[in-house]
Amino acid sequence: MRRILFFALPLVSLSAMAQKTDTVFLKKLLEAKPGLFSSILNHPDKNQVQILYTQVNRDAKNRPSFKTFSYNLDPHHYFYPASTVKLAAVIFALEKVNQLKSTGLTVNSTMVTDSAFKGQTKVLKDPTAQNGLPSIAHYIKKILLTSDNDAFNRLFEFIGRAEINEKLKANGLNDSRILNRLAIGDAGESARYTNPVKFYNDQSLVYSQPAQYDPKDYPLSLTNLSMGRGYMDSTDKLVNKPFSLADKNAFAINDQQKLMQKLIFPEAFPATERFNLSADDYKLIYTYMSKYPTECSFPHYDAKEFWPTYAKMLYYGRENITPEANIRIFNKYGDSYGYIIDNSYFVDFKNGIEYFLTAVVQSNEDGIFNDNKYEYDTVCFPFMKNLGKTIYELELNRNKKHKPDLSKFKLDYTY
Repeated sequence: MRRILFFALPLVSLSAMAQKTDTVFLKKLLEAKPGLFSSILNHPDKNQVQILYTQVNRDAKNRPSFKTFSYNLDPHHYFYPASTVKLAAVIFALEKVNQLKSTGLTVNSTMVTDSAFKGQTKVLKDPTAQNGLPSIAHYIKKILLTSDNDAFNRLFEFIGRAEINEKLKANGLNDSRILNRLAIGDAGESARYTNPVKFYNDQSLVYSQPAQYDPKDYPLSLTNLSMGRGYMDSTDKLVNKPFSLADKNAFAINDQQKLMQKLIFPEAFPATERFNLSADDYKLIYTYMSKYPTECSFPHYDAKEFWPTYAKMLYYGRENITPEANIRIFNKYGDSYGYIIDNSYFVDFKNGIEYFLTAVVQSNEDGIFNDNKYEYDTVCFPFMKNLGKTIYELELNRNKKHKPDLSKFKLDYTY
């Protein structure tokens, strides 16, 4: 198995190497392209755009330093993060497996999920896996390839709500919280309970985790928690009052990009600040964050539903086109309630380009939530594509003193 090597570097954190965030550059860059961005820039509050772009500069020893630019960044202005929270769950689940390795638990152990509270569901098999059985590794593949909701929910139950939020704070992600499962109406008291889980190697039980209960609340100082003029309730009846997201997950884009930077460049952080991940863990995440659904056999995806560029918002939008061979995008996107969010690390091997780009945009012209009427195709996807292309063009023409060695991110996608 090909291993990813992290070279020993001086213990200088990326945050220390980063310069103060520039709040002017991106605004001027976008204003210089009114044909692409004027409709959004003229309504920044309406479309709730926030952007964080970080240039990566290497020294003669290939060590990175950052220069960060923001547009309309406000960690306290709430947006619904949708599936972007899943990347944190992937990392924390792998860390928990490593903490329990003395039991014999591995990412490929069979994971059997039971139920212990109303609304909870069991999982005994997974027909999308090659061996037909659920596992942490297979759930991670499904999350990173196509943002599978059930796979995230199973990792949420394994980690536990309290531990997830403890890890967010321990990693300095102070503007975020993960409170509930996705796409099953999980809220209130039910979100505090997580399922009992057992793990097996062949027929041998190696780890048993009882049901958990999290009594804690995770308050954040947030604005914009009530949105629009109405919403459709669970019976598809219109309720004529603002839609409240007060008890939902929150994942500010500054925290999202910080998580991505620590994931992509662990070797640049002091050992005490790195994730507790092995080289194989990093390989698993890097591979499936950048792999296209059509390159995967297990799970197998229909190219008509999940085409290669399906998940790569910040360059391709949602267009079904052949991806450029020299480019790989390591990312986690989200889409819900009219929001499109993407958190990415971009690599162009041919031209020696790399950068981080994280952005959110929303469009909900009728002001009604849960009606499945959002302007994704006409507003959000084109904005994300145009933003990604604009930053790429900038990077293509940006002079760098040292061309990066990106071989670490040339991965084997054949398995």
